[in-house]
Amino acid sequence: MKTSKGLVAGFWISTALFALQMSFTAYAQLRLPQVAAAFVHLGFPAYFRIELSWAKFAGVAVLLVPTVSARLKEWAYAGFAITLISALIAHFSMGDGPNAWGWAAGTGVLWALSYFFFHRLHPHTVAI
Repeated sequence: MKTSKGLVAGFWISTALFALQMSFTAYAQLRLPQVAAAFVHLGFPAYFRIELSWAKFAGVAVLLVPTVSARLKEWAYAGFAITLISALIAHFSMGDGPNAWGWAAGTGVLWALSYFFFHRLHPHTVAI
């Protein structure tokens, strides 16, 4: 089946932006004290911040490497969805404003675009 260049371009642009955003947040969670303080504010233990960062880096690698199976990419998308939804719930439960949860919401839009284009390019992939 032939795929359009626009579909492929849409996938790679949205996926690259999503990967950059997730990589930035993973780096920030590992290196920036104000981000570590936000995890404390949300009630998460320090090890969770580190574990989450490395999981994000692994998920980004899975999405960007073309030879990785579509099934594994599905799992990476599922992990990212859980992460983003959990971040929103955590911020909302603490009464944080848009300045705190806006990153997760914006990244969720990039996730949705990337996932949409992924499924347009791989229509026979079974969703988890």
